[in-house]
Amino acid sequence: MRRSYAFRLAAAFSGIGIAAAALTAILVNVSFGTRFTSYLEDQQRGRQQQVIAGLADSYRRSGGWDAADLRSLQSLALMDGTLRLVDAQGNTIWDAATGVGSQMAAMHREMMGSGPLGPEQRLPVRVDGEVVGTAIVRLPQAGLLPQDVSFRSSVNRLLLLGGILAGLAALVLGIVLARRATAPARALTRTARALAAGERSERVEFEGPDEFGEMARAFNSMANTIEEEDRLRRAFAADVAHELRTPLAILRTQVEGLQDGVIEPSSRALASLLEETLRLSRLVADLETLASADAAGFSLVRQSVELQPLLREAAQEFAGPYEAEDVALLTDLSDVRSHADPTRIRQVVTNLLSNAVKFTPPGGEVALTLRAEGDRAVIRVSDTGPGIPADELGHVFDRFFRGRGVRAGGSGIGLTVARELVRAHGGDIRASSEPGRGTTFTVSLPIASSGERLPFTASSYVPDSVGGRRRR
Repeated sequence: MRRSYAFRLAAAFSGIGIAAAALTAILVNVSFGTRFTSYLEDQQRGRQQQVIAGLADSYRRSGGWDAADLRSLQSLALMDGTLRLVDAQGNTIWDAATGVGSQMAAMHREMMGSGPLGPEQRLPVRVDGEVVGTAIVRLPQAGLLPQDVSFRSSVNRLLLLGGILAGLAALVLGIVLARRATAPARALTRTARALAAGERSERVEFEGPDEFGEMARAFNSMANTIEEEDRLRRAFAADVAHELRTPLAILRTQVEGLQDGVIEPSSRALASLLEETLRLSRLVADLETLASADAAGFSLVRQSVELQPLLREAAQEFAGPYEAEDVALLTDLSDVRSHADPTRIRQVVTNLLSNAVKFTPPGGEVALTLRAEGDRAVIRVSDTGPGIPADELGHVFDRFFRGRGVRAGGSGIGLTVARELVRAHGGDIRASSEPGRGTTFTVSLPIASSGERLPFTASSYVPDSVGGRRRR
């Protein structure tokens, strides 16, 4: 049968409390019993000394043993036990039971509440340092007197009652503490179930300074991320549907026109069909790239590669698109080597250059630079566009996020792909922007510190100025 953590915690608290109470009761009982027995033995020794002192006084008064004078001690001797006085040869000088009888003495002890007698004690009687006789005394055994037994029983009952009350208090306190200690966990469980059921707005309200509070804050942060990703995913699905609907509608209209003979199968019509087909292909390719970027860290083919020619070739590919948009692409590339996958790094630069041209107005410029800064290879792509609003700057790398002001269609996941690829290389990518003054994306990668130099061979040489403008 499954037991909750609160039940186990309460049982542990209660068990510890009950065990502590029981151990305390046992220790108190043992300690009290030892002290009480010692006290009774001291009382018995005092009683014996009292009898010996009475016998010595009688000897001094009478100048020897006088049976008539010793009878004054009879009641004292028979109150608790028996007394017999003998001389050095063992002859009985006086027996306290003489004239009373052993049965009467036993009845007297019973009436006085004395318990069973203990063993005989032979005690010398000294007068002025000389032994004048020996008292053979039997007193009740220590701890067996009815009043002593009753007293110890009452103490044991009190200890038992105290132990039971302490155990009940430990049980109640354990339940209370367990419920209080597990309250954040129960709240977290309820919120997690609600979140799993689709209630994305549910949050944990516990915000304590301890580990549970830290766990609650981490959970709420995760829930915020999930809620935001759900929102972006829905927006992305709507955007993808819109992106797909337009080219599919055009394709359907033109194919139906060709099929019905309304449109002539001219090169212009075929070019339009090809353009829409390529548009769909680009969208599908973006989605496939995003899916594969998550596993990029496991599929990188790293080598010691020269980044300068790699970036030049990436810039050459955009010469036509940049010239068509009347945007100058300027390059300033130093000789830097990194241990990286050249195909993936080229993909990162391509995504950044593609993103920059979307936001740079005609007549603007985009600068691609490469520098060695410390032990990092730093790639920067800067544009002279309108910049990124402050409320969007922190989300530019979020999956499915698309900012305002894009002049060209796209899936909005290029920067997400770039971030995943850079992270897979152990690097970092950042965005900085000022409204009205453009945006700069900075990529830092580890510089190759050892190994064979395996330069990347570009297929062609790209001049410092691409797109019709000279390098600044």
